[in-house]
Amino acid sequence: MWRLKVADGGNDPYMYSTNNFVGRQIWEFDADYGTPEERAEVEAARENFWKNRFPVKPSCDLLWRMQFARENPRVANLPQIKVQDLEEVTEEVVTTTLRRGLNFYSTMQAHDGHWPGDYGGPMFLLPGLSSNVVLSIEHQREMCEIPFQSSSKIIFLYFGTLKVLWLGATLRAQAPCLVLVLSYVTLRLLGEGGFGARRRNGKGENGSWTMGCNLWLCPYILPIHPVSLSLSLRRMNCHCRMVYLPMSYIYGKRFVGPITPTIISLRNELYIVPYQEVDWNQARNQCAKEDLYYPHPLVQDILWASLHKVLEPILGHWPGNKLREKALCTVMQHVHYEDENTRYICIGPVNKVLNMLCCWIEDPNSEAFKLHIPRIFDYLWIAEDGMKMQGYNGSQLWDTSFAVQAIISTNLGEEYGLTLRKAHEFIKNSQVLEDCPGDLKFWYRHISKGAWPFSTADHGWPISDCTAEGLKAVLLLSKLSLETVGEPLDMEQLFDAVNVILSLQNADGGFATYELTRSYRWVELINPTETFGDVVIDYPCVECTSAAIQALTSFKKLYPEHRRHEIENCISKAAKFIEDIQAPDGSWYGSWGVCFTYGGWFGIKGLIAAGNTYNNCPCIRKACDYLLSKELASGGWGESYLSCQNKVYTNLPEDKPHNVNTAWAMLALIDAGQAGRDPNPLHRAARILINSQMKNGDFPQEEIMGAFNKNCTISYSAYRNIFPIWALGEYRSRVLHSS
Repeated sequence: MWRLKVADGGNDPYMYSTNNFVGRQIWEFDADYGTPEERAEVEAARENFWKNRFPVKPSCDLLWRMQFARENPRVANLPQIKVQDLEEVTEEVVTTTLRRGLNFYSTMQAHDGHWPGDYGGPMFLLPGLSSNVVLSIEHQREMCEIPFQSSSKIIFLYFGTLKVLWLGATLRAQAPCLVLVLSYVTLRLLGEGGFGARRRNGKGENGSWTMGCNLWLCPYILPIHPVSLSLSLRRMNCHCRMVYLPMSYIYGKRFVGPITPTIISLRNELYIVPYQEVDWNQARNQCAKEDLYYPHPLVQDILWASLHKVLEPILGHWPGNKLREKALCTVMQHVHYEDENTRYICIGPVNKVLNMLCCWIEDPNSEAFKLHIPRIFDYLWIAEDGMKMQGYNGSQLWDTSFAVQAIISTNLGEEYGLTLRKAHEFIKNSQVLEDCPGDLKFWYRHISKGAWPFSTADHGWPISDCTAEGLKAVLLLSKLSLETVGEPLDMEQLFDAVNVILSLQNADGGFATYELTRSYRWVELINPTETFGDVVIDYPCVECTSAAIQALTSFKKLYPEHRRHEIENCISKAAKFIEDIQAPDGSWYGSWGVCFTYGGWFGIKGLIAAGNTYNNCPCIRKACDYLLSKELASGGWGESYLSCQNKVYTNLPEDKPHNVNTAWAMLALIDAGQAGRDPNPLHRAARILINSQMKNGDFPQEEIMGAFNKNCTISYSAYRNIFPIWALGEYRSRVLHSS
């Protein structure tokens, strides 16, 4: 039986940590773990998921919740409450709902202070791992569960018609051919029999674009992206950069794995013509229409053809091959730097497995490769739907910072002091305390001392909104008694966090995620992914900009003289950016959540934190009108992931409300003073949240609410608890109390 282990390095000689593995969450199989009743409960959860996998794609993330409920038994819960349609929502009802929710959620907290959870969703991640390492037989069985359980029908397909199997790039978004092929190959490599699939279009094994490692030698003055002709890799979005880095090494080394009988069989199964007759030059520019989200323009066809037909022959022979050898050495320097400064976790799952493969190609017996292996498990998550590879090594800091703000909003913090104290310790232990070593410009890195990461300190990559949310959380906690939440964060560490936030503001006033925006929007013309949008540079967005405003405003209230002019100027420019990017209809596009409700929450909250109000700010008035226009007839809000893809607000099927969208809209409207104008939308929304609460105090898992790159969705399983609690907390404190 599987069990989750937290903050555990396992005494592995190839593991090291900056903070004793705080935040680490890994699954371990123990054949002797669990009683027969507990095992039966797990199997029942799996069976229930299988029966309902069509209407509800994401899992309810039940395995760890079952485990923690056993390990952290809570006091008897309060009785469940339902509110009738015309019944008044009273403070007593809301308070009881909050206590029930907090009683449940506090038992889900790990001993190191964070809340574990599923950060899966993208189905193209796990296949990269399956061809890279040998995992235990238990891991392999769980890997097979995901493709089977996520398919819409029995696995048998002819690619020309897509009649049978439908697998999205994520559990909701659509990129079926890409993920179908990857999942099919994974199942075959893991020993499943062939099903007679046929491949019509898509990138082939020799039909990839030229990944010139030499281009990593280009100077920063060149503006374009490193897979183009005149490039500087330093200008790219770090996620894009860190994927192309190892890909260029693998391409430059012309690495090919062993041609086994399974590989030969797959060649016969996947292609509609004999493998040796495939025209790879033609295949390079083909993509199944179901996968094509970002069609590449003619300039890309010319660029890739030029690289392949002109540059490659030069670099393949003397003296050009000497330049390639130098470039390969430079690339591996950067690969090792990334590995060492993330404790071999790497920035994300794609470059994790590619960096590991590069280390193996360089030397199969190297220390670097051995250091990679134990960190594979940081990315693997197991739930009732099987094992998935997460989009990060978790969302630990992000979720915990939000959870703290949600709990404090209820004004019940003193009752949950132990929960807040543990969360406080986790956030303090997760701050990045040093910059990466060496010349940061040479390594294309931004400062990180004082930042908070998305997941763990061992991961270490600094992010603007994670730093802002971490700072907001510790500042709120510093206002509570020491007896309740413990010692506050050291003042100098607060100053370091402010320094990171200030350093990440772009000239236009906006904030991107990891770094400053280093290039121009037109560079997206050479986005080669076809399946994703906005990947080449790190774009400023409403969420990161708003979070920075909120954090700096909170900081300024407690430390009004520290860098006062810089902070005030930063807030002013950031607020102007948010106003400038608002759509004419009053909406903001959410880059990291679904979608306009998420963007609206951040947009309104950022402008209000900057000192604006509903009465003096037309942008806030337009934003409120926009949100109110999307309220469902039954009350609440429910937004589909299709909003992200199509950039047009789209309701969920059958106009169903969603707790998380409803909570985001409530939080935005409450901040904008909706209670003083017309509280009825808030009352209707509160009724939706109260009535959705489950018998044990949990809230139900609904559609995925995380998103990235326009066309991918990703799971934040903690959102179903955090945001209903947060919205009802604000509703109790600022709507019911004020009335």
